[in-house]
Order: sequence, then C-alpha cells, then structure tokens
Amino acid sequence: MLASTRNAKLESFVYIPPEAAFGAARILIKPNLAYPQGPPITVSMTVLEKVLRGIRRVNPHGRIVVADGVTADIDALENFKQLGLLDIIDNETRVADAETLLMTEYQNTSPNPAKYQTITAPGYIKEYDCCIVVSTFKRTIRNGEPFVSASINSLVGLLPRSVYHWSDPLGHTALHEPSLGDVLKDIYYSIGYFFHGAVVDLTYKLISPDEHITHGDVVPLGQVVWGDNLIAVDEAACRLAGEPLPGYLKELKRESRAR
Repeated sequence: MLASTRNAKLESFVYIPPEAAFGAARILIKPNLAYPQGPPITVSMTVLEKVLRGIRRVNPHGRIVVADGVTADIDALENFKQLGLLDIIDNETRVADAETLLMTEYQNTSPNPAKYQTITAPGYIKEYDCCIVVSTFKRTIRNGEPFVSASINSLVGLLPRSVYHWSDPLGHTALHEPSLGDVLKDIYYSIGYFFHGAVVDLTYKLISPDEHITHGDVVPLGQVVWGDNLIAVDEAACRLAGEPLPGYLKELKRESRAR
C-alpha cells in the first residue's frame, strides 16, 4: 500500500485518522510537549485538539492516552497543564509522563544499525491498537548542514532519559553520537514503524541558527500535514516548508522503497 499524505490550512484542517484508529480499543497519541514553551517549540493546542476531535469522530469510546516526556528540569504533568493540554481533552482521555510508563526493549530491525541493537521505550507502543505522533517542525544546523526535526525526531520524547542522558541528565544527549541523524534511523526501525500515523504542525516553522531547537526565527506557514507514514509525512512537511530533506530522511526514504 502506498503511503498517502494530506495538507490543509490550519483554519480548514479536519483530521482524518489512520484506519487503525477506527474501532481501536486503545490509542496512543505522542505530541511534542517536551518544553515549557508554546508553539513552535511545542505543538499548538489548536492542532492537537483538532487531532483529538478527529479521532473521537470515528472512535467515540476508545481509550486515548496522550504521552510525552520532558527535556527540562520540570514535572511533565505540570508542564502539560501549563501548556493547556488538560483544557482540550475529554473524560475518556488520559495524559501520562512517558518516563513513568513500563518500558520494554524494541529490536532494531535495520540490517545495519548505526548504534543501538535495541531501543528502550514504553510498552504501550506495541501494545496499543493505534499510535499517532503529533510534532512541530524545526530546521536547525548540525555539522554544518540543515537538519529537520519533525515527526520521526519527536519520537525521542518517548525514550527514558535515565537510559539515554549521557552528559546531560535533563536530555537525551547519548543519542547525538555518532550523529543524531544516524540514531534517528535506529529509532525509526525500532519503534517508528509501529506508528500508524503522523501529524506535523506547520502553523509555524522554527529556523534555528545552530543545533538548538528552543530558539530561532519563527516563520508563519499556517499549514498542517498528516498521513499514515512518518517518512512520507516528514518529506511532505519539508516540501511544504521549503526546506531540504535531511540526510537521514533521504536514507530512510530510499531504504523503505527497497524493502
């Protein structure tokens, strides 16, 4: 089956979930809420609410869990509250600090792992009937080259810092060696392929002058991109944002075609 993507202006965005969401008993939503800052550092509550409404239209009674971690010295649940998450969820939706969930080891299915043979992440990813990631769009600079952080990079927020912190206990700095792009491929082949859909919030894009994703120029785009394949959605988001595909995304695209 060919991957499909769609895009719409924010004001007309009506989310159509992947087929797996229809009738799913349990649905995991992974938004980008890792920082105590609003859009485009974190996802817009407007976009996230439209995603949740879209799921409820096709699945009124399924259990939805919204989970993410944090990359700062803050309490995750308090951060979710401050960002407005609790104001947009219904009574059948729960929120969770990803680091408090029961972890399991996921085998890296890549024939040529860059660093990790397995990835530690919440068991919900393979246990739930439908998994969807909702991300921001950030263009940084790494090793002198443009680097895009969208839905695949957002999966990092599900990984426990206790395992991947290395030199910074508040972050996932172990993932930056030998290069973040190479490690993102490991993450995709371990947990990314379990995800049934992705949404990229292109209300704004962040253009950072360096590798940091919490500062830079904010460029309004007023768009949302979504679909049933993380690689295809990130590619479509790059195209719509006018940014070149980063090396890791080019490689994932090529490898996915070869499989």
